[in-house]
Amino acid sequence: MELMQYVLRKMLAGIPLILGVTLVSFALMVYFGPDMTWQLLGKNPTAAQIIEVRHQLGYDQSFLQRYTAYLGELVRLDFGNSSSGEPVTALLAKTIPVSLILILPGFLLGHLVGVLLALAAAFWRGRWPDKLIMAIAVIGMSVSFLIVIIAFQIVFCSSDGLDLFPVRGWNAESFSTYLGYVAVPTLATTFVALGYETRFYRSVFVEEMTRDYVRTARAFGLSSRRIFFRSIFKNCLIPIITRVMFSIPQVAIGGSLLIESYFGIPGIGKATYEAIITGDQPVLKAVISLTAILFVFVMTLNDILYRAVDPRVSLK
Repeated sequence: MELMQYVLRKMLAGIPLILGVTLVSFALMVYFGPDMTWQLLGKNPTAAQIIEVRHQLGYDQSFLQRYTAYLGELVRLDFGNSSSGEPVTALLAKTIPVSLILILPGFLLGHLVGVLLALAAAFWRGRWPDKLIMAIAVIGMSVSFLIVIIAFQIVFCSSDGLDLFPVRGWNAESFSTYLGYVAVPTLATTFVALGYETRFYRSVFVEEMTRDYVRTARAFGLSSRRIFFRSIFKNCLIPIITRVMFSIPQVAIGGSLLIESYFGIPGIGKATYEAIITGDQPVLKAVISLTAILFVFVMTLNDILYRAVDPRVSLK
C-alpha cells in the first residue's frame, strides 16, 4: 500500500515536468520548425488549397489551442498521422520494439562489463591491472561514437575488413539472423560505454574503499576480498543503480538514433532522425512526450530500487 501511494505521488509530481518539457518543445516546433504547408501542397496551389491545408495542420489556431490539442493527443496516446500518412501510434508500435532488442544487449553489456572492470581496477588499485583497464577506458572515452561506428563497420562489415556481418538493414527473421544484425551495433555501443562506465564505477568503488569502516574492518583482521564484496560493493549499489537507470532515456533515444541511422535499422531512433530532418511534428511530439513520461517512470523506479537495496531509504 505504501509503495502504491508512493508511485502515485511520484507520478503526480512528474506531471509538471511533463508539462514543462512538452510546452518548451512545442513552442520550439511552432516558432522555429518548418512550415509543412508547402511540402504537402503541389506546385502552384490555389489560395483555397493553402487555407484548407493550414486548417488541417492547425496552423490557423492560436498557440494555446494547439498546445491544448497536443495535451489531448498525449492523454489519448493518439498523435494523428505522420507526414507520410502513417498513424504515429502504428509507427511507434513498429519501431520501438526494434530499438529495444537492438540497444538492450549493448546497454546491459556496457554496464555489466563496466562494473566488473571497475571492480578489478579498484581491487588492484595502483597495480598494472588498474593501469591497463584505465588506459583502455581512456581510449574508449577519447574516440567519438560516430567514429567507432564507422570503424567497426569497415572492420566487421566491409570487403576491406572481415566482412562477417551485414552493414545495413534489418531482416531479423530468426535468432541467428538477429545476432548477425545486432552484433556490430552491440560491439560499438559496448566499446564506447565501457570507457565512461568503467571510470565512473571505479571512482565510486575507490571512494568507498577509503571509508572509516573499511579501515576498521581491516584492523579487525577481515580479508580484503571479504570486505570488498560483502561491504564495499553493497554500499556502492545506490550510485550504480542511479547510473544505470538515468542512462535509460539517454540511450533509448540518443544511442539508437546514431546506431539506427548508420546501420539503416528501422527503429525509433531512425524515425526520430527522419522526423527532425523533415520537420514531422506529430512524430516529434510523440517521441518527446513519451521520453518525458519514460524519465518520470525511471525516476520512480530508481527510488523503489533504492529502497530495495537499502531498507533505510524511506519512500515517504
